Amino acid sequence: MNSTSSRVTLRKIEEKDLETLWNYIYKEESPQWKQWDAPYFEHKPVPFEDYKSKFLKNTDQYNDRQRIIEVEGNIIGTVSFYWEYEPTRWLEAGIVIYDPDYWNGGYGTEALLQWVDHLFETKEIGRVGITTWSGNERMMKAAEKVGMKLEGRMRKCRYYNGVYYDSIRMGIIREEWDQLHTR
Repeated sequence: MNSTSSRVTLRKIEEKDLETLWNYIYKEESPQWKQWDAPYFEHKPVPFEDYKSKFLKNTDQYNDRQRIIEVEGNIIGTVSFYWEYEPTRWLEAGIVIYDPDYWNGGYGTEALLQWVDHLFETKEIGRVGITTWSGNERMMKAAEKVGMKLEGRMRKCRYYNGVYYDSIRMGIIREEWDQLHTR
C-alpha cells in the first residue's frame, strides 16, 4: 500500500529509510516528539545496528503493521497498528509525527485518514481505535476529525511530570466509516 492524499504519502519502510527513522526515534536521548507520545513510558536508546537488524529480520511484519508518512519526499513520521487482542479482531492504530515543523498543519489528520481507510480495506475488522492520554490534545483532535468518538476515559491513570492525566480511548466502527468516507 502506497497511498497519497493531496499532501501526504504513506509508504512501506525501505532499508534506505532506516537511518532517517533511527535519527528521529533514537539519536536524541529525549526527542521532542516523545513529550506527546506516551511520555510516561521510558524511552530506551537502541543502537542503529540493532534497530536495522531487527527491521531486516522482521521486514514482513513491519510492512504489514507500519508505514512512513512522507511530505514532498521528506519522512516526517509513521503510522502503525497493533492487535490489542487479535482473536477478537481488536485493532488499535497509532501515529507519530516526529518532525515538529509538521505539527499543527493537518498532516497527521491526513495520514490517519489514509491509514484508517487502509486498515478497513485490508483487515477483517469491525473497528479501528486509538489510545492516547489527555495531555495529547492534537491526537484527540485528529481522531475526532477522521470520525472517531470518545469510547473510554480512565481518569487520572497516567502520571507525568507531577500531574495526573486520563487515558483516552477513541474509535470508529466500520459502518460509521463507510457512512463518512464513501469509497
